[in-house]
This record gives sequence, structure tokens and C-alpha cells, in this order.
Amino acid sequence: MSRFFSVIPVADAVTIVLGIAPQPVTEMVPVESASCRILATGVMADSDIPGFDRSVVDGYAVRAADTAGAGDAIPALLTCTGRISMGQPDGTLSLIPGTCAYIPTGGVLPAGADAVVMVEYTEEAGETVLVKKPAACGENVLLRDEDFKKGETVFSPGRRLSPQDAGVLAACGCGAVAVARKPVVGIISTGNELVPATVVPGPGQVRDANAPMLAAYLADYGCIPKVYGIVRDEKEAFEAVLKKAVPECDVVILSGGSSKDDRDMTAGTIAAMGAVLVHGIAIAPGKPTIVGRIEGKPVFGLPGHPASAFVVLIAIVRPLLDRMLSVRMPLQRTKQATLSVNIPSQRGREEYVRVLLDGSVATPLFGKSGLLNTLVRSSGLVRIPAGAEGLEQGCEVEVILW
Repeated sequence: MSRFFSVIPVADAVTIVLGIAPQPVTEMVPVESASCRILATGVMADSDIPGFDRSVVDGYAVRAADTAGAGDAIPALLTCTGRISMGQPDGTLSLIPGTCAYIPTGGVLPAGADAVVMVEYTEEAGETVLVKKPAACGENVLLRDEDFKKGETVFSPGRRLSPQDAGVLAACGCGAVAVARKPVVGIISTGNELVPATVVPGPGQVRDANAPMLAAYLADYGCIPKVYGIVRDEKEAFEAVLKKAVPECDVVILSGGSSKDDRDMTAGTIAAMGAVLVHGIAIAPGKPTIVGRIEGKPVFGLPGHPASAFVVLIAIVRPLLDRMLSVRMPLQRTKQATLSVNIPSQRGREEYVRVLLDGSVATPLFGKSGLLNTLVRSSGLVRIPAGAEGLEQGCEVEVILW
């Protein structure tokens, strides 16, 4: 069904978008390349980790009971019966009452020992070790399954992996891991007034700010942006670039050319090649947004103003990316803050207002439509629900951070 500028609520638009989201595709990558990727399958520990009782300090393995009451004035006197070597457990070494053994950090706890005294609290006198601090049972010891037990779920699907996660994956025996393949997102800038960033604009011309902005966001979010350059508002040019981009991409984003003007080619071209599902969303900024589909691929027509395009990218396109990446928890960062002044709003549309954060206080940055400076001077966005007539000073708000 086609809708040409029939405004629908944001929630309805997101539902339609999710309905056309391509299914996630999984690929295997080495763990050293897995940082910032989205885990596709759960990971369980293939064995107990660390797999043996080990010391977490340099010191002496002891029987805790032998150190009871030890202090500087009256130390416990223990006989050192050996030294533990790293990576070489000594099965013959076993502590009996009144004995101890030197052990490095990470060393295997010998049989009979149940604690480790830090070397700083000991003194050697030949084969005798003076222990000047009592040790509790289990002190400075990591048990064989204290980190992870065999069969325990370490990571669940949908997690965005961090560098430290890669280390844990390796400890769990994973040389490679299944992750969601990065969606390829085509970016097409449209408009007769646009020129590349390297060109000095003439009268009535503006540099294309949207393509670099959208590409940077998409790359940071875990996608592969593919920029197709600037296309004039001409039907033949539109069709040619879409025929090239759709087969090469999972999603296509057009920025500009989505107004109500009769000269608008975007909606008509998408409809001719596929279907327009949405043309008009009750969102500010970003009302003339288009959602369509060509050859089974989602196609978005974003407004030309960078601020409007960015808001629609966050509010409408991002949920589709989350679905394609199998994200369980949104990757979007937020922060709670208190509003410094009232923000008026028109009931019936979901509005996104740029704000500046000073600690936990959010101050709106009001400006004329199309201004770029508020994008870089602000800290993020505050969402005003469609049913509200603004937000009052002093109320708690959630800031969507850039």
C-alpha cells in the first residue's frame, strides 16, 4: 500500500520499518577482530575457569589455621618445603601442619594449602618463614571454577563485544566467534543545490553535509556505509542510482528531496520501482520522511536538513539497524538530567529537541530550522512524546547522547 504524505505516528512508522527489516546474517570472525561486533550466538565456558586453584599474589601458600594470631611481635614460624613454578604444578608437593611453600601470582595452589600470605607480610630466615599477618581460609586464592563454571553462559546473543570480552572469549576456548554481519547501507544525496565538500559553493548552493554525517554514524553503529555521491532531482538520475545501489546494499538511504513540493521525485521513483509504505511521520524535525521498499530492500527518504536527517536516523532508521544486527539492548547511550527551562511542544507530534548538558542539567538550544551549529554545540536530544504539550522546568528527562 502506498501513502503519499499521509502523516502517521512515530510508533506506527517504526512498526512498519521493523516489518521490512532484513533477517540478520551471521558470520564467523577471529576473536581478535570481534570488538564492537554484535554476538550472534550464546557462548558457554567449555571448562572450569581458571581450571585450578591459583594464587592471586606473590607470597606463601599456607594452611590458614597455622597463621592464627600471627603478628609483627609474635609471627607464625613455618617451614618452607618448596617453591611453586609457573605453569608447572608439582603433584608431589603437599603441605602438612607447620609448613608453607613459595608461590607466584597465578601459581597452582599445592595440596593441603587453603590460603596465600602476601610476601610483604613475611620474612625469610633460612628455611623458616616468619608470617606476620594471619590469613583467612580462601584469602588471596582464586578457586578453579570461581571465574566461570563449565557449561555456564558467559555471553548471551545480542551483546556488543568489547576488547575485554575478546579476552574472555579466548579464555573460553573461542578462536573465532559468530557475529551479525555488518549491514551495507547505501547513502545517496539528492538535490540540485548540493555540491561536494571540496567545492566552494556558488549562489544558492550548499555543501553536502548529510552524506559524511550519516556515513560516520552508520560506521560507528556497526554498519558499512557506501556513499554514492550527489544526484540531481531528475527522475532518470534517481532511477539510475537506485538501480545501482539496491543490489549492492542491504538498506538504502536518500537524503533530501522528500518535501511536499510537486517537483519531488523521491516518492514517485520509489513507488515506480517498488512501494512507498510511509510518506509523512508525526515527528519534529523530520515530518516528510519516506519509508519504502525496492526488491525487498528497505529504502528511506530522509529530509535534507542535517538536523532533521539525524533525528530521523536515530528515531526511525536505528530500530531497523538494531533488528538487522540482532541487538538486544539498544546501543544508543542515554543520560538522566533535569530540565533547566520549559520546552513548548505541539501535541500530536513526537518532537526531538537539542540540549546542552552541564553536569546533570539539560538546557535546550533553540534555533532556526536548518542551523548546523546546534548539532555540534549540543550534547544530545530530549524526546517529547506526541501526547505532551511540552516539558516543564525541573522535570527529569532522558537525554539521547550524540
